Amino acid sequence: PGSRSTPLAVALAEHPSLRVWVIPDERSSAFFALGIGKATGASAALLCTSGTAAANYLPAIVEARYGRVPLIALTADRPHELRDRGAPQAIDQVKLYGDQVKWFAEVAPPEATDQMARYAADLAARAAAEACGAPPGPVHLNFPFREPFLPASPPAPVANPVHTAATWQGRLAPDGALVRRLAVDLARTPRGLIVCGPLEGVPGFADTVTKLSERLGYPVLADPLSQLRAGAHRQELVVDTADALLRAPGFVERHRPDAVLRFGAMPTSKPLTQLIQHCPPRTHVLMDDSGWRDPTITATHIVRSDPSLFCEALSAELGDVSRRDPWLRSWLESNRRAREAVAHTVGEIPETFEGRVFPELRDLLPPGSVLFAGNSMPVRDLDSFFFNTPTPVRVMANRGASGIDGVTSTALGVSAASGSPVVLVTGDLSFYHDLNGLIASKLYGVPLTVVLVHNDGGGIFSFLPQASQVSEFERLFGTPHGLDFRPVVEMYGGTLERPRSWEDFRRAVREGIGGRGVCVVELRTDRALNVGLHRRVWCAVESALEAER
Repeated sequence: PGSRSTPLAVALAEHPSLRVWVIPDERSSAFFALGIGKATGASAALLCTSGTAAANYLPAIVEARYGRVPLIALTADRPHELRDRGAPQAIDQVKLYGDQVKWFAEVAPPEATDQMARYAADLAARAAAEACGAPPGPVHLNFPFREPFLPASPPAPVANPVHTAATWQGRLAPDGALVRRLAVDLARTPRGLIVCGPLEGVPGFADTVTKLSERLGYPVLADPLSQLRAGAHRQELVVDTADALLRAPGFVERHRPDAVLRFGAMPTSKPLTQLIQHCPPRTHVLMDDSGWRDPTITATHIVRSDPSLFCEALSAELGDVSRRDPWLRSWLESNRRAREAVAHTVGEIPETFEGRVFPELRDLLPPGSVLFAGNSMPVRDLDSFFFNTPTPVRVMANRGASGIDGVTSTALGVSAASGSPVVLVTGDLSFYHDLNGLIASKLYGVPLTVVLVHNDGGGIFSFLPQASQVSEFERLFGTPHGLDFRPVVEMYGGTLERPRSWEDFRRAVREGIGGRGVCVVELRTDRALNVGLHRRVWCAVESALEAER
């Protein structure tokens, strides 16, 4: 809500083809729109008044930029004659978001003429095309409006109908000569890996990359956000315990790759990133249709192509032979042993262990649902403990800039746009950051099941050297707050349960998935104990791998 945005607000609300959501908090509304973009692949449009309201969009715009999510920010502004003169709510909004947006335009003041109607339609078409073009991301249109904001009488319709330019985004095919050279090189390199990081919206990728894996004899090390750990595609070559395997020094020494094919963003797993960085393969192919996502600085080939088309072309060059060398068998057997060791150890832990959340959810989520992981510990536990499942589940997180802000609003946006059951796993600090986002559920009945891992502070810091080396660790990093979230959740019309057992947890999650509004299932955990339990699991995996030799 705001006065300066009145002309656009009224026009949007009266448009018969638009769904309008009114969310009073600008930061929350921006992340809600981000969730719509993540769920649909199409851009939502954000509208706010001038001044600091527009500045509150920045965190979500940053996430959209680096997470490759389409988004269109429409900011109302003071007219040129009121800028830099002390007028209220007048800040410099020209290119306010800098390089965080793909494209910016200062929009001409509105006029009821045929020429300006064509200009407006063309501007809208370009904004949508820029937002959805490879790589998708945010754009910013700044609208300076003069008073009066509403005409004394309805304007006369333009004389001629407006035709919007149609835009099409094609799929980029790989260069044939390069594919042939890579096929020859990789066919002579048996010790290779296919690494799939966070990736969405690529038609047929799960089938094409697993087919390529079989041709090459390379295991697929799949981040859960790659969409390869859940679904009906073949999963026998998909390794889901890479994070645990690569914490074992002996295993790493025996499994240094000579070739890596990498798809999507960098994986969540730090041990996997370190393997690529500290044991750089002779051939490292980074497959991306745009951008330069190579923080390890080890890529030998940057290939601009649609990932599925690249996999199809390379598989065709390799022929119909399926390679099952000792290298592949060793990875798959180690993956089996690691999975069994994790499951056995987690099952023996009597305490409320944070790592058990995702194995429990794996068996609870219905087909077609969305699992959304918050940043810091939840997304890492997702990587470590969410194993392959044939159930089609879409797995999401805000890994563009990996912030803990706006996570709840994003999940609510996903729920509103997809209509699918959404389960969010988040930490207490992240939940605190976005309590205002719960108003979307109160106003519109958007359903969301929240598994709140409450360890009274920043649990991830307990895994870092600061925990033992900084005397003021609790005050500076642990940041305990002592908050009880029940009154706030209930203020927004939600419910909060604190299960006393895993059986109670399963019941509460099932009821949340089948219910309405926000259902928070809170698990109270201990940060220091959680570190020890994680290390117990990793030691069990290492022991299982050494017993294999």
